[in-house]
Amino acid sequence: MSMRIAAALAATIGAGVLVSTAAEARPELVGTHPGDYSPGTIVVKTNERKLYLILDSGHAVRYPVGVGKSGKQWAGTTRIDGKYRNPAWSPPAEVKRDKPQLPDVIPGGSPRNPMGVAAMTLAGGEYAIHGTNVPGSVGGFVSYGCIRMLNDDITDLYGRVSVGTTVVVTR
Repeated sequence: MSMRIAAALAATIGAGVLVSTAAEARPELVGTHPGDYSPGTIVVKTNERKLYLILDSGHAVRYPVGVGKSGKQWAGTTRIDGKYRNPAWSPPAEVKRDKPQLPDVIPGGSPRNPMGVAAMTLAGGEYAIHGTNVPGSVGGFVSYGCIRMLNDDITDLYGRVSVGTTVVVTR
Protein backbone atom coordinates (compact mmCIF):
# COMPACT_ATOMS: atom_id res chain seq x y z
CA MET A 1 0.00 0.00 0.00
CA SER A 2 1.44 3.37 -0.96
CA MET A 3 2.09 6.02 1.70
CA ARG A 4 -0.47 8.33 0.08
CA ILE A 5 -3.22 5.69 0.26
CA ALA A 6 -2.26 4.81 3.84
CA ALA A 7 -2.34 8.48 4.83
CA ALA A 8 -5.73 8.99 3.16
CA LEU A 9 -7.10 5.85 4.85
CA ALA A 10 -5.80 7.01 8.25
CA ALA A 11 -7.35 10.46 7.74
CA THR A 12 -10.68 8.92 6.74
CA ILE A 13 -10.72 6.59 9.75
CA GLY A 14 -9.70 9.47 12.03
CA ALA A 15 -12.47 11.69 10.65
CA GLY A 16 -14.98 8.87 11.15
CA VAL A 17 -13.98 8.53 14.79
CA LEU A 18 -14.30 12.29 15.30
CA VAL A 19 -17.73 12.35 13.69
CA SER A 20 -18.99 9.37 15.67
CA THR A 21 -17.95 10.83 19.03
CA ALA A 22 -19.18 14.39 18.45
CA ALA A 23 -22.29 15.41 20.34
CA GLU A 24 -25.41 14.91 18.25
CA ALA A 25 -28.98 15.96 18.93
CA ARG A 26 -30.67 12.84 20.17
CA PRO A 27 -33.73 13.19 22.33
CA GLU A 28 -34.82 9.70 23.35
CA LEU A 29 -38.13 8.35 24.59
CA VAL A 30 -37.37 6.47 27.82
CA GLY A 31 -39.25 4.80 30.64
CA THR A 32 -39.50 6.42 34.08
CA HIS A 33 -40.60 5.26 37.49
CA PRO A 34 -44.36 5.79 37.80
CA GLY A 35 -45.40 8.72 39.94
CA ASP A 36 -41.95 10.24 40.49
CA TYR A 37 -42.85 13.56 38.82
CA SER A 38 -45.93 15.16 37.27
CA PRO A 39 -46.28 15.22 33.48
CA GLY A 40 -44.73 18.36 32.02
CA THR A 41 -41.99 18.58 34.66
CA ILE A 42 -38.37 19.00 33.57
CA VAL A 43 -35.94 16.94 35.65
CA VAL A 44 -32.19 17.49 35.35
CA LYS A 45 -30.02 14.73 36.79
CA THR A 46 -26.65 16.41 37.17
CA ASN A 47 -24.73 13.19 37.91
CA GLU A 48 -26.08 11.63 34.68
CA ARG A 49 -25.75 14.85 32.67
CA LYS A 50 -29.26 14.23 31.34
CA LEU A 51 -32.45 16.28 31.20
CA TYR A 52 -35.83 14.54 31.26
CA LEU A 53 -39.15 16.02 30.18
CA ILE A 54 -41.78 13.89 31.92
CA LEU A 55 -44.55 12.94 29.46
CA ASP A 56 -46.70 10.72 31.67
CA SER A 57 -46.37 8.36 34.64
CA GLY A 58 -44.11 5.98 32.75
CA HIS A 59 -42.39 7.93 29.96
CA ALA A 60 -40.05 10.88 29.41
CA VAL A 61 -38.03 12.46 26.65
CA ARG A 62 -34.33 12.42 27.60
CA TYR A 63 -31.66 14.80 26.31
CA PRO A 64 -27.90 14.97 26.94
CA VAL A 65 -26.83 18.16 28.74
CA GLY A 66 -23.79 19.95 30.06
CA VAL A 67 -24.04 20.97 33.72
CA GLY A 68 -22.21 22.99 36.35
CA LYS A 69 -18.55 22.28 36.83
CA SER A 70 -17.15 21.43 40.25
CA GLY A 71 -18.21 24.05 42.77
CA LYS A 72 -20.82 25.51 40.40
CA GLN A 73 -23.52 22.84 40.69
CA TRP A 74 -26.82 23.37 42.44
CA ALA A 75 -29.93 21.39 43.21
CA GLY A 76 -33.50 22.44 43.85
CA THR A 77 -36.87 23.18 42.33
CA THR A 78 -37.65 26.26 40.26
CA ARG A 79 -39.74 27.30 37.26
CA ILE A 80 -39.10 28.62 33.78
CA ASP A 81 -39.70 32.36 33.99
CA GLY A 82 -38.81 33.39 30.43
CA LYS A 83 -38.31 31.96 26.94
CA TYR A 84 -36.07 33.65 24.37
CA ARG A 85 -34.96 32.89 20.80
CA ASN A 86 -31.44 34.01 19.85
CA PRO A 87 -30.98 35.85 23.15
CA ALA A 88 -28.25 38.38 23.75
CA TRP A 89 -26.03 37.40 26.70
CA SER A 90 -24.51 39.50 29.46
CA PRO A 91 -21.99 37.61 31.57
CA PRO A 92 -23.06 37.30 35.22
CA ALA A 93 -20.75 39.00 37.75
CA GLU A 94 -18.97 35.75 38.67
CA VAL A 95 -18.21 34.94 35.02
CA LYS A 96 -17.07 38.51 34.34
CA ARG A 97 -14.79 38.36 37.40
CA ASP A 98 -13.19 35.13 36.12
CA LYS A 99 -13.04 36.32 32.50
CA PRO A 100 -12.74 40.14 32.56
CA GLN A 101 -11.90 40.24 28.85
CA LEU A 102 -15.52 39.30 27.97
CA PRO A 103 -17.64 42.12 26.56
CA ASP A 104 -20.57 43.35 28.64
CA VAL A 105 -23.03 42.00 26.04
CA ILE A 106 -22.71 39.42 23.28
CA PRO A 107 -25.50 39.86 20.72
CA GLY A 108 -27.93 37.05 19.94
CA GLY A 109 -26.93 35.07 16.89
CA SER A 110 -23.22 35.70 17.41
CA PRO A 111 -21.10 32.53 17.20
CA ARG A 112 -19.42 33.75 20.44
CA ASN A 113 -22.76 33.85 22.29
CA PRO A 114 -22.83 30.94 24.79
CA MET A 115 -26.65 30.81 24.83
CA GLY A 116 -26.97 29.25 21.38
CA VAL A 117 -30.27 29.50 19.51
CA ALA A 118 -32.62 29.66 22.51
CA ALA A 119 -32.73 30.05 26.28
CA MET A 120 -35.26 29.49 29.02
CA THR A 121 -34.41 31.44 32.14
CA LEU A 122 -35.03 29.96 35.56
CA ALA A 123 -36.71 31.87 38.40
CA GLY A 124 -34.67 32.85 41.42
CA GLY A 125 -31.21 33.18 39.90
CA GLU A 126 -28.92 33.78 36.99
CA TYR A 127 -29.36 30.30 35.54
CA ALA A 128 -30.95 29.10 32.32
CA ILE A 129 -31.52 26.04 30.21
CA HIS A 130 -29.97 27.07 26.91
CA GLY A 131 -28.39 25.98 23.68
CA THR A 132 -24.70 26.19 22.87
CA ASN A 133 -22.43 27.02 19.97
CA VAL A 134 -19.88 24.56 21.40
CA PRO A 135 -21.60 21.18 20.94
CA GLY A 136 -18.61 19.23 22.27
CA SER A 137 -19.30 20.69 25.73
CA VAL A 138 -22.65 18.90 26.03
CA GLY A 139 -22.27 15.87 28.26
CA GLY A 140 -19.67 17.44 30.52
CA PHE A 141 -19.32 19.38 33.75
CA VAL A 142 -18.76 22.67 31.96
CA SER A 143 -20.91 25.61 33.08
CA TYR A 144 -21.30 28.08 35.92
CA GLY A 145 -24.57 26.36 36.82
CA CYS A 146 -26.61 26.64 33.64
CA ILE A 147 -27.99 23.60 31.85
CA ARG A 148 -26.43 23.47 28.37
CA MET A 149 -28.11 21.65 25.47
CA LEU A 150 -27.38 21.05 21.82
CA ASN A 151 -29.11 23.69 19.68
CA ASP A 152 -31.42 21.13 18.03
CA ASP A 153 -32.36 19.77 21.46
CA ILE A 154 -33.11 23.16 23.04
CA THR A 155 -35.23 23.97 19.99
CA ASP A 156 -37.20 20.74 20.52
CA LEU A 157 -37.61 21.28 24.28
CA TYR A 158 -38.48 24.97 23.80
CA GLY A 159 -41.45 23.97 21.68
CA ARG A 160 -42.69 21.44 24.26
CA VAL A 161 -42.73 23.59 27.42
CA SER A 162 -44.05 26.97 28.53
CA VAL A 163 -43.26 29.70 31.03
CA GLY A 164 -44.20 28.34 34.45
CA THR A 165 -42.96 24.80 33.77
CA THR A 166 -41.50 23.22 36.92
CA VAL A 167 -37.78 22.38 36.76
CA VAL A 168 -36.23 19.99 39.30
CA VAL A 169 -32.42 19.77 39.43
CA THR A 170 -30.95 16.83 41.34
CA ARG A 171 -27.37 15.80 41.87
